[in-house]
Amino acid sequence: MKNAKSAPKKIENVLVVYARLFQYVKKYWVSLMTAIVASAVYSGVDAWFVYFLKPLLNEGLVAKNHQFLAWAPFLVLFAFGARGIASFFSNYNIAYASRNVIRLLRQHLFAHLQKLPARYYDHNTGGQILSVILYSVEQIANASTDVLTTAIRAGFLIVGLLFVMFTINWKLSLMYFLIIPLITIVMRIASKRVRRLSLSIQDSMASLTHHAEENIIGYKVVRAFDGQADEIHKFNQASLINNKREMKVVAARAWSVSSVQLIAAFALSVTLYVATLDIAKSIFSPGSFVAMIAAMLALLKPMKDLTTMQNKLYRGVAGAQTAFELLDEPPENDLGTKTLERAMGKITFAKVNFAYKDEMTILHNLDFTIHPGEVVALVGRSGTGKSTLVNLMLRFYANFTGDILLDDVSVHDYRLMDLRRQFSMVSQNVILFNDTIKNNIAYGRSANMTDDEVMAAAKAAYAHEFIQSLPEGIHSLIGENGVLLSGGQRQRIAIARAILKNAPILILDEATSALDTESERYIQAALEHLMRKCTTFVIAHRLSTVEHADKIIVLDQGRIVEMGNHADLLMRDGCYAKLYKMQFKEVETAYA
Repeated sequence: MKNAKSAPKKIENVLVVYARLFQYVKKYWVSLMTAIVASAVYSGVDAWFVYFLKPLLNEGLVAKNHQFLAWAPFLVLFAFGARGIASFFSNYNIAYASRNVIRLLRQHLFAHLQKLPARYYDHNTGGQILSVILYSVEQIANASTDVLTTAIRAGFLIVGLLFVMFTINWKLSLMYFLIIPLITIVMRIASKRVRRLSLSIQDSMASLTHHAEENIIGYKVVRAFDGQADEIHKFNQASLINNKREMKVVAARAWSVSSVQLIAAFALSVTLYVATLDIAKSIFSPGSFVAMIAAMLALLKPMKDLTTMQNKLYRGVAGAQTAFELLDEPPENDLGTKTLERAMGKITFAKVNFAYKDEMTILHNLDFTIHPGEVVALVGRSGTGKSTLVNLMLRFYANFTGDILLDDVSVHDYRLMDLRRQFSMVSQNVILFNDTIKNNIAYGRSANMTDDEVMAAAKAAYAHEFIQSLPEGIHSLIGENGVLLSGGQRQRIAIARAILKNAPILILDEATSALDTESERYIQAALEHLMRKCTTFVIAHRLSTVEHADKIIVLDQGRIVEMGNHADLLMRDGCYAKLYKMQFKEVETAYA
């Protein structure tokens, strides 16, 4: 996906996109066939009523046929009653099919998002992704409903009205066939422009959604740094771009409609002139003349509807193409076949190198082994690759060279689900969901966990006191990303989640950073109890928290520059010792 300033993508062949969309539509073929039959009845009644004007005038008003006049009101009432029923079945069944197609497409898109690699999320904003799921797919719904309804009804009505005209006078009716090439040329010119604009509108909506989402998520920063004016300006600019592109489509549509109606009006004028000459020669009866003119006038609306339909058609195609592009994104490589219930916890990095796409190498020749039960600290300045190293173990990025082994088996050989089941993670940036405390602690396993099991994990994380103080306890809702909790409470929920998972490998990324001194002491005790059961990786900036680690790996610019325990590294008086002394001086200065 591209932002609003990028060059618009080329829209695929309409038939190709609709053929793919038809794979979803065909599941509801019964509803579609019902809608088509109902639409045929609906349009058939309209065409019949135009033809009915002929006997109504000739038999009823001219010939004064009382028997015909007596039956006419009931006949009209029956016909339009059938038309109303047909309208309901047509609208309902088309909407039923289209809304279910959208439901399936959204479900497939969301399910596919769960399989996409981290690289996809690195290069696409949340606003762009949401725009596809919400806006682009909704354009398909509008196209499916409105285009199908218009195409079926207008198509049948045009056929019915032409049949009426040919029945009355086939020679004059040929006039409409002479203008079809002109109408086709107009629609073709307009459709090319609408095609070009449709995808650019998708991009501008993605940009608009992105600006809105960013502002909503970061509203505290915006207000704290007085950025409201800048945010309003950015959003207004994105809105202006979207509005300009929308108006270009409106202009193209209005031009095409006016042109088609003008061509049709010319044909109608010529036909009307010839028809009046025929009346003088008594070729037409009064009823035939009125029915002929009524049919010609009635043809203008379905022809206009078919012309305006292309706008929604190409918007729907653009939305479908954007959705299919997301569905065509390759999922994570999950070719591993080995299953794994519970790992021992041995981790080996064998000459691992890694670079993000089209960027310089981030990690260089990492080579080390961690034995089961060891506590390993990863230290170094920000940007040295500590978090990237952890992401490689979980195969969030799989394009590294060398190999990473879990229990002497390459991580590529394990099924992704089994591999990631071996890891628990507590990050400095806690991610919680707008759900209950229980469902957040038991995330991924909430259906199988009892309240007692969840509370046991909460107690181990020293979270039970504040949980019990809440009105609904562990069933209390915590808001988006735990906004109703303090930073320390959110951190404890995340730790309780890791404790409950009880994975053999634990990753702590500044896990106690949001806690006060007293809470941190309790949490450290809980974590030490948990760490005795598993292999632990600790990403730390405060070196005082990793003094008791079995092994400390010091990274600098993606390379291992030192490795050993706290005492050994201090004796070497190298990079680790300098970092430690620097932090020690900062602490002394702070308390001086």
